[in-house]
Amino acid sequence: MHPVDTTSARRTALIARACRLIETSDTLPSLDQLAVELAVSRFHLHRLFKAETGLTPKAYASAFRAQRLRERLQGEAVTVTEALFDAGYNSNSRFYEGAGQRLGMLPKQYRARGAGATIYFAVGQCALGAILVAQSARGVCAIFLGDDPAQLLNDLQDQFANAELIGADNRFEQLIAQVVGFVEQPALGLNLPLDVQGTAFQERVWQALREVPAGQRVSYTDIAERIGAPKAVRAVALACAANRIAVAIPCHRVVRRDGDLSGYRWGVERKRQLLERETALP
Repeated sequence: MHPVDTTSARRTALIARACRLIETSDTLPSLDQLAVELAVSRFHLHRLFKAETGLTPKAYASAFRAQRLRERLQGEAVTVTEALFDAGYNSNSRFYEGAGQRLGMLPKQYRARGAGATIYFAVGQCALGAILVAQSARGVCAIFLGDDPAQLLNDLQDQFANAELIGADNRFEQLIAQVVGFVEQPALGLNLPLDVQGTAFQERVWQALREVPAGQRVSYTDIAERIGAPKAVRAVALACAANRIAVAIPCHRVVRRDGDLSGYRWGVERKRQLLERETALP
């Protein structure tokens, strides 16, 4: 048996306690307050917290509150204002300043699964099968791949059940043609405004993925290290699985450390084909 690293175990336990304090506090505790409660220096706590979670205590609190708000908004028993305060926001105005980044749309729209939002979409065919591209006012919010075009539309309707979904006009068809062109010829590149909707951690992972050049493969460990969270390998894998914007957020470029292909939301065979096309770039 290998000896237990008690120092590492103590660090993990300390940060777990810090997370619980943040999650159970009515108001966000300051770094100084957390340090006093945990009997460590604020600088030591800040360094350990980021090393263990990949986030600062403030960013962790923000992501946790946003997630709690999402859960509260999905219920029917509270108003939006009540949900905001239940989630730990001290004022409506403070939340609304960054609502777009936290939810991807206004909270009333999110609660109603896109009610009041207009989403344009188009379905086409590419070398990988059926493809659906959807765009909100903020940017591309979904790129789905699959075998059945009808199933892709069903998935979009499930995601934004109460949004106004509009089949795209000729102008939007140019957008899906751009995505299809990138799938067929990765050398063309793809630079689109995206409407990402994830936690702070997920968005850091997705941004790191967008910085991986076509033709290059990385591991979950590589991405975890790039975002400053080397121990968060499993969380990185979960963030990849939660990605709804195929190819534009290239989670297909992530493989296991031994080079073998890992799972892919739209099928391992599609992942293989995407990588082969990129590897063949001149």
